[in-house]
Amino acid sequence: MSGAAFELKNINVHYGYARALEQVSLVVRPGEVVALLGDNGAGKSTLLKVMSGAHVPTAGELFVSGERVHFKSPRDASASGVQMVYQDLALVEAMDIAGNLMLGRERLMHGPLGWLGFLDRKAMRRESQRELDALGVRTAPVTRSVEMLSGGQRQVIAIARSSARLPEHGVLLMDEPTAALGHEQTELVESLIRTLAARGVSIVVVTHNLPLASAVSDRIVVLNRGRKVADVPTGETDKDTVVGWITGASVQAGVLQH
Repeated sequence: MSGAAFELKNINVHYGYARALEQVSLVVRPGEVVALLGDNGAGKSTLLKVMSGAHVPTAGELFVSGERVHFKSPRDASASGVQMVYQDLALVEAMDIAGNLMLGRERLMHGPLGWLGFLDRKAMRRESQRELDALGVRTAPVTRSVEMLSGGQRQVIAIARSSARLPEHGVLLMDEPTAALGHEQTELVESLIRTLAARGVSIVVVTHNLPLASAVSDRIVVLNRGRKVADVPTGETDKDTVVGWITGASVQAGVLQH
């Protein structure tokens, strides 16, 4: 489909006789937020792993900006402009915010000290602050240790780190970004998702939080037992209908696609 930032066609994932995903197709457009919903065991995490390069599908095709890709690892996905924010965040708690944001992108000092591997922490902090300012993020000083942050602040830092590694109009995948967060902390994450989408980032959010899905998504996609049973603009459905798709009560009505 033209104009797609990320497209999956007829994805299958089989583990022997067990079928985790069956003929799942999905299109994510530039700047679009897609909420991927489903009960436990529906296939959400498996699909996210296929998109992030952690799983190689048994069959099916993946396209990034119209170009067919073959992800054999998360590194391949990252090279194609796809970043994943994992549920465990993968932050280094003993390191400060700047160190976490620049992880894998560290800046070395100039001259002999740089040759010896000494980091230019001032430059890293300045760059980290610029990146947070560009996203409108006001969490804590970039010198603060991650272990001193709240759950919401940590989630925002993890999202900001992944988004900083994206090319223009990249794709960001999120696995349960508001799990165990309170209302105010969830609002921090919601605000950042909207900011990134407004900048053209395509976002897929796996969540059990239906209010979050309604608040930030342009489209809701529901999986049930490894199959896509609904694909509909968020404004054209309601909570009861979505719950029916998730539980399987409305699956007999057929797949809704837009």
